[in-house]
Amino acid sequence: MKIIRSGSVPSASGPDNYFTGRVRIDAPFQTDAPARTGGATVTFEPGARTAWHTHPLGQTLIIIHGQGWIQCEGEEKKIMNQGDIVWIPEGIRHWHGATDKNAMSHIAIAESLDGSPVTWLEQVSDEEYRG
Repeated sequence: MKIIRSGSVPSASGPDNYFTGRVRIDAPFQTDAPARTGGATVTFEPGARTAWHTHPLGQTLIIIHGQGWIQCEGEEKKIMNQGDIVWIPEGIRHWHGATDKNAMSHIAIAESLDGSPVTWLEQVSDEEYRG
């Protein structure tokens, strides 16, 4: 058993090459092999979002505060509200983040395949975000 104590891992800013706007990453976790699940709590200020990305084995988002948007390639963006649980299947190109007026926090959970839980792609343009 392993307990990661609250506050034992400092908050980190979301890297500029993977996020647009003010993003904070808290409580990251990773299991030990042979398990492959990891995740973190991610907070997006209004207007902040991820870059386009995919997950080799899919991703679960649990919205714990506020309101956000998610968009899968080729689909309209959708609202996510506190209490919603979102499943993104494996290999689906998508982005997610806060709305333009509301902050949003979620717990993101994904499994790694060959050591990687995510493939980061290009930034979401302002036009795509507002779309």
